[in-house]
Amino acid sequence: MTLGSASARPTSSRFPSAHSLTVGGRLFLIDCGEGCQMQMARFKVPFSRLDNIFISHLHGDHVFGLFGLISTLDMTGRLSPLHIYGPQGLDELLNTISGFFGEVKYEIVLHTVKCSEPTLIAEFKNLEIYSFPLRHRIETYGYLFKEKEPLLNVIKSAVSEHKLTLEEIATLKRGEDVLRDGVTLQCKDLTYKPFEPRSFAYCSDTAPFPKLQEWISGTDLIYHEATYASDLRALSRTTAHSTSQDAAKVALASGAKKLVLGHFSSRYRTLDLLLDEAREIFPESYLAEEGMIFDVPEKTSPLKSM
Repeated sequence: MTLGSASARPTSSRFPSAHSLTVGGRLFLIDCGEGCQMQMARFKVPFSRLDNIFISHLHGDHVFGLFGLISTLDMTGRLSPLHIYGPQGLDELLNTISGFFGEVKYEIVLHTVKCSEPTLIAEFKNLEIYSFPLRHRIETYGYLFKEKEPLLNVIKSAVSEHKLTLEEIATLKRGEDVLRDGVTLQCKDLTYKPFEPRSFAYCSDTAPFPKLQEWISGTDLIYHEATYASDLRALSRTTAHSTSQDAAKVALASGAKKLVLGHFSSRYRTLDLLLDEAREIFPESYLAEEGMIFDVPEKTSPLKSM
């Protein structure tokens, strides 16, 4: 869900950068601009389910909301640890704030992100999260969320037909053939993948660079900043930002299925121009608007009910 779609200067209808992501019931917050907790309350994003926050960089429009959110979580009686991922310097920022307002009652676990290529930084039962460097005026990182490859499912009719043992079923689920009395039961004939893993890439403030499309190749849903329209390309290069056309080119080159544009300059009262320019290159482009949800449906096998 988009909680904030503005760039450095918010407007009356656009809050600074903040986005929530739900994967398998687990809630993640990506960037935490000013007013983030107000937007979470407004759009009923449950505070109690938030355990992991990912900060792209330390410009204020991506981090100023973090301090109020940390305080509110403390006042709600939170006791479970809060994991925060972000670039070097975030620890000093948090320590400075806590020095003024005191320590919270729960543990804040800070994970410093530092990489020159996609690097695994967090792993859960069904999910891997990678960071990768972006090209901005200060140290900035994007984040790639990838569901893990599921174990294969054995076709139900094959279990009775071949009288498969539990050990043989486990072997097939791992993707291995079963050897029985000199006869090979081939995994590819007896199993199917229950679903195709989904992926989401968050590409915050960045100038275009060729490696990005390679690093997020095949991603289902991409969020990419689109601060300016094409007539301000020169300004975008000076400020290390992207135009909506730049974002569309990344989505096209990476083979993405859907692109969400965000981080809009306050100079735009309406965003039609940004969307139109992106769709000329990548038709499946959409605007990030506060409260909007972009879903990546589960891609299940037609054999699932067999």
